[in-house]
Amino acid sequence: MGQIVKNEQIENDIPPPKNDNPEREARILDAAAALVAHFGYDKTSVSDIAREAGVSKGAIYLHFDSKESLFEALLRRETLTYSAEWLRLVEADPEGGTFAGMFKNILYALQTSPLLRALYRRDRRVLGSWLRANPEIMHQKAAVNSELAQMMQQARAVRSDIPPDVIAHLLNMLAYALVSMDDVMSPKDMPDTETVIEGIALLLEGGLNPPEGADLEAGKQIVLQLATAARQQIEAASFRAFGSDTTRN
Repeated sequence: MGQIVKNEQIENDIPPPKNDNPEREARILDAAAALVAHFGYDKTSVSDIAREAGVSKGAIYLHFDSKESLFEALLRRETLTYSAEWLRLVEADPEGGTFAGMFKNILYALQTSPLLRALYRRDRRVLGSWLRANPEIMHQKAAVNSELAQMMQQARAVRSDIPPDVIAHLLNMLAYALVSMDDVMSPKDMPDTETVIEGIALLLEGGLNPPEGADLEAGKQIVLQLATAARQQIEAASFRAFGSDTTRN
């Protein structure tokens, strides 16, 4: 989730939009988001999306070459929405410069999109044949990587006595568990998501902040820099780059 764009695959020569009717395109993407999240990619047809959006099937192809290109445009839009929300939350959070604050805001932002949560856990029910056709997504980089952990350690925003790759691994375990718990537990047996996220933040604050206190400003600048760079890369790239690392330029 913090790592969304695969930088080495960014394509700079993005073709112009096929159609300049953004309101209709937004309706099409809204319809696709609702249908795919509910029925899954394989059970959602272009005709279904057209019917839900209140447009003709032909109108879909004025905007997108195929069902796959429509879905990738949808995932790209969802990612931009996620990154904007993450950036807003970090900027507004006094504790946004700690790993606990950063991670908490990643988890909150991730709640804005069922499709991104499905992508993060590689949900075959939702993503179906699209996932099989894009096997590189199965090997996407983690939401938090060791380079980021090391940068936060160097800025004295994270304790330095835990190896950065261990920090990254622990945080990714928590993120994956949060988006996957409904696969193994009944919702009635789980606390509400906000309470869980706040609990994770408290645990991380106690476990990862340096004993002398975190340098909140230095940490926040690192997080804001990475979040802004990620959004710019997503805006500039085709969706083919979805699913990986934002900490390397």
